[in-house]
Amino acid sequence: MLWRWKEALFEALGRFITGKGGSILAPNIAFSLMLALFPFLLFILSLAVTFSTEVDVEELIDLILSAWPEEVARPIERELRAVAGGADGGLTLGALLTLFFASNGVESIRQAMTLAYHDVDRRPVWKTRLIGLGLVILGSGFVLAFTGVAVAFPLYMHFVGDALPAPLSWLFTDRIINLILTLGLVVPGVFVCHLVLPGGRHGLRNIWPGVILTVALWALAARGFAFYISHYAAYSVIYAGLAGVISALIFLYLLAAILIFGAEFNGALIRQAKARDRHDPDAAEEGTPKT
Repeated sequence: MLWRWKEALFEALGRFITGKGGSILAPNIAFSLMLALFPFLLFILSLAVTFSTEVDVEELIDLILSAWPEEVARPIERELRAVAGGADGGLTLGALLTLFFASNGVESIRQAMTLAYHDVDRRPVWKTRLIGLGLVILGSGFVLAFTGVAVAFPLYMHFVGDALPAPLSWLFTDRIINLILTLGLVVPGVFVCHLVLPGGRHGLRNIWPGVILTVALWALAARGFAFYISHYAAYSVIYAGLAGVISALIFLYLLAAILIFGAEFNGALIRQAKARDRHDPDAAEEGTPKT
């Protein structure tokens, strides 16, 4: 299996570098996500106010940006708090419009992942737009539900950690707890992107390698970009007041590029499995199932 993964990695990297796959849309995804970030938060707040009057805006923003480097998240958090502070709340016409704008980011990801998986999306436009709207609504509900978990989970983990002997207590430190919460928020979202957005349908056995690769590379990218920003970047000198926006766009581009690279990796694995099946039908049981 390892040599197949190695071959798929090189193929995915080749398509990514040459721009033959969905990587050509990574800048568009980054820009779309940047535009969709504020409408997405406003819709979550509107949804929360509709069903509950007790909404912790600060904790909600911290949860949404929990995986971002602090140097990148800080200016975005400031603007998000300013926008959230002026939100009226409730599912008004304005909130529904923000839902539409937030779904544009999902649409960009759908197009890129379809290319990365070597699929042809034959779904009509109205259906793909409904899928995007549905994912934004479901994602908003998931984030709201997860906010409650993010409050109770650390308390429970600290309680368990205090009851355990010292050699095991390190598993219940704030750093480990925050890592678990971040993975709990990020991994389901990546899985849903691979399951729903590409033009073809691919089972869990076909998509989990790219999901793991994406999450691992995201973690490395976040650490690496934070180190670069704090030690080498001089965006404040070049872009002045726009430095925060530029750094956020570059970071979103890295996230988008890695997400598409994970899909390219899965697409290469699927292509290899189909090629093996054509040449040796008996080998299908040993490889990835047909899609």
